[in-house]
Amino acid sequence: MRHDDEALSMLATALAAELKMLGRRLVAAESCTGGWIAKVCTDLPGSSQWFERGLVTYSNEAKTDLLGVRPGDLNRFGAVSEEVAAAMARGAVERGRGDLAVSVSGIAGPDGGAPDKPVGTVCFGWALPGDVVETEIHHFDGDREEIRRASVARALEGLLERVAGN
Repeated sequence: MRHDDEALSMLATALAAELKMLGRRLVAAESCTGGWIAKVCTDLPGSSQWFERGLVTYSNEAKTDLLGVRPGDLNRFGAVSEEVAAAMARGAVERGRGDLAVSVSGIAGPDGGAPDKPVGTVCFGWALPGDVVETEIHHFDGDREEIRRASVARALEGLLERVAGN
């Protein structure tokens, strides 16, 4: 699958159309993507109509301070877990004054992996209206850049899947 700048822009454009039609505002809580989701979204003219804010919560302390992720969850499950991705998304929508949120936490490499969580492991969370939170875990191949691009693409695709037709 293509994850170049044009493909990411096309995903963001499709998402923008859906969110504007629904009158919804997005918050992004990012770790391994380092603000890339927010960048792709705000590259679009008029994004202030549907993009509320982006939070780069790279450290565990940032996840706790800005998103309200419980330190016990970080210790028990690790930052790269569906449980923490869910808490990040929930905290982003609650504290970020948006209608929905996406969160991403992963291991982009080249180091930092472990046997149970190798490089390329990325967890996603989507907080949706009605207090619904959904998560996924993916394993992406490639170098740091490829893993991060694939993560941005999956975050946007996941949002589109969840808002299209609602």
